[in-house]
Amino acid sequence: MKSSSILGIVLVILGVFALAYQGISYTKHEKVMDIGPIHATKDTTKTIPLPPILGGLALVGGVILLAVGSKNS
Repeated sequence: MKSSSILGIVLVILGVFALAYQGISYTKHEKVMDIGPIHATKDTTKTIPLPPILGGLALVGGVILLAVGSKNS
């Protein structure tokens, strides 16, 4: 396989992932209080948003790379 075809497949997969999930969530553990034997923590869930236009551009770019890669073969 050519490198453009591999890159096209990766872009299509990333584009579908970005359109399906709309963001990446993670949990952050924060120490609120630490007094002797007493420990208090707080879990905060944060989300990194992925705009739909980013997923669409990756998907279209991947399809174009796949089309160009198969045309040159």
